[in-house]
Amino acid sequence: MSISTDRLTAEEIVQLSRQYTLYEWSAQSAVDPIAVDRARGVYFYSPDGTRYIDFNSQLMSVNIGHGDPRVVDAITAQAGKLAYANPFMATEPRARLGRKLADLLPGDLDKVFFTNGGAEANENAIKLARFFTGRHKVAVRYRSYHGATAGAMTLTGDPRRWANEPGIPGVVRLPDTLPWGEAESRPADEVLRETERILMYEGPQTIAAIMIEPVVGTNGILVPPDGYLQGLRELCDRYGILLIADEVMSGFGRTGEWFAVNHWGVVPDILTMAKGLTSSYVPLGAVAVRHDIGDYFKDHVFYGGLTYNSHPVGCAAALATISVYEDDDLIARARRMGERMREHHLALREKHPSVGSVRNIGLFGIIELARSRDPYVPMAPYNGTSPEMQVVARSLREQGMYTFVRWNAISTNPPLSITEDELAEGFAIIDRALDLADEGLAS
Repeated sequence: MSISTDRLTAEEIVQLSRQYTLYEWSAQSAVDPIAVDRARGVYFYSPDGTRYIDFNSQLMSVNIGHGDPRVVDAITAQAGKLAYANPFMATEPRARLGRKLADLLPGDLDKVFFTNGGAEANENAIKLARFFTGRHKVAVRYRSYHGATAGAMTLTGDPRRWANEPGIPGVVRLPDTLPWGEAESRPADEVLRETERILMYEGPQTIAAIMIEPVVGTNGILVPPDGYLQGLRELCDRYGILLIADEVMSGFGRTGEWFAVNHWGVVPDILTMAKGLTSSYVPLGAVAVRHDIGDYFKDHVFYGGLTYNSHPVGCAAALATISVYEDDDLIARARRMGERMREHHLALREKHPSVGSVRNIGLFGIIELARSRDPYVPMAPYNGTSPEMQVVARSLREQGMYTFVRWNAISTNPPLSITEDELAEGFAIIDRALDLADEGLAS
């Protein structure tokens, strides 16, 4: 292909991107990216003008919607005034954002370390927990994702971990509330009993922290049963273990609260965030710690650092993004629209025999496809796909929808700014794709 010297076409953008760049989690010959030119609200557009409704907020992250001029203007203004200052300096965006997050975070989480993104936030959460407790093990679950850096990937339970092993030492696995291939969560007390037994086997005095996604994201939008998070908090308190909440996906309104832990009134010892912090307009993550942990580092060195820690443009973007959440009442809006999403989910389950189960909390949702509801048989195997799921994914894209179709599930995670009409538009597209899944079952 000869490449034009003027504005690139969609075909040229895809060809050059595939030729000269690596795509993640993919064999490169199988990559089929969408060329993206611009975006606004819940839609993005290819260079030829094809419109896609973004039903996954890209990576569950563009929470305020695309192209909000209030955030774009804040980024532009900060870049023009001070584009970078090294992390040993103090800047106004850093000062204001630290104070603002201390106001928003639950309980006495009031000290923040800024990172480039979520994985680095989780890496530094491990460091902080180990430094503070003097212990080395970290307990995590299988149906989890914590990032692609070395430590965060070892903490991750899903199959992306396998090729990256052996990873870091000291990682212990705990039981999940909703095991793969089942439609309903297990009782909280049952899971907590098994969890405490594993702590006993491992020696609780060796465990620095338990890290969880309060609501699991890419591995299934797993909403914990009532009592589970409270029980984990009690176990951690009993054994002197820190509780780390990975709110990289679930934070900043996605579940209808500023942070998902707020639904259960639980204050973790460490909380990590990214994605919705800036609505992904620029990269920024953070790890927040409770007051006693912050106090510990008054007289103890924190052995961590990043060139872009507290990047002024990122901090300015975060401040502007938080203002949008507040000014547009997006947290309450996510709760209200989450109720509408539940109605759409249940209607699809009633209509389509291919829908096995549906879940959402706020605008954090998923539709699982199944060959059978009783017994529950997922439409695709663990860490795999199926002809039916491939047909569904192709239909969604051809109809102008972008979302995750992973294993046997369709993600429903639109921007919090979505309207009822836009939500209905998205579910109408899914409805038509599920007709094809139903036909696959019938054949």
